[in-house]
Amino acid sequence: MSEKKEPGILEGFKAFLMRGNVVDLAVAVVIGAAFTNIVNAVVKGIINPVVGAIGTQNLDHYSTCLSSTCKGTDGIMLMWGSVLGATLQFVITAAVVYFLMVLPMAKYLARVEARKKAKEGTPEVIAIPEQSEVDVLREIRDALVAQRGSGHDAR
Repeated sequence: MSEKKEPGILEGFKAFLMRGNVVDLAVAVVIGAAFTNIVNAVVKGIINPVVGAIGTQNLDHYSTCLSSTCKGTDGIMLMWGSVLGATLQFVITAAVVYFLMVLPMAKYLARVEARKKAKEGTPEVIAIPEQSEVDVLREIRDALVAQRGSGHDAR
């Protein structure tokens, strides 16, 4: 009797790494990290100056003190400006990803699917064996004779 040898740690690790979804995830993380720099530049170069026209460019300065005094480390400070900045950055990132990546890819996949369905929906051309005119005329004559014989009056 031969026992099945279980794959070693290295073989299992190699199989794990070679799965398609792991590679796709790694690519997504790398692209996401590079994309973060673009979004940060948009927030720093466009959004913050627009907000700065209203108040301050650094949203971290927006805060509220919950205690009677907030000097240094004394008091309870709510840094809602930081939350607002992070939220804006998330919304901008989500919008850019959706409009520049998800929406165009969805439209492309819909077109590919429509083309595939159109190909499947087209009827195949049925090859009809070529007949001479005489054979076709004989078939027509035989059909007419059959009709007359089945109760149709001949005129």
